[in-house]
Amino acid sequence: MTNRSRSKIQTKEECIVCGGIDGLQRHHVFFGNPNRAHAEEDGMWVWACYYHHTASLVSFHMNRGMDLKLKKYAQGIYEQEHTREEFIKRYGRSYLE
Repeated sequence: MTNRSRSKIQTKEECIVCGGIDGLQRHHVFFGNPNRAHAEEDGMWVWACYYHHTASLVSFHMNRGMDLKLKKYAQGIYEQEHTREEFIKRYGRSYLE
């Protein structure tokens, strides 16, 4: 991806969970096809260290609770500029119900 968006969720390049700066990876809050591409376009992604991204039971990819909490937070940010109906049309469902 050459046209990378800015995150609308974070301003600092640090792990959103622990604040670490080593081994950062971009985590797209909404995944699958086409949601990952939409998340990139919309800035719905965060920085996460390897541990909190994929490598542990407290990572976004291994912990459903963490994943849902972030999805709800991101949807709230999206809805500051869009309606809930627009979110559902774009991402397929609401996490805030």
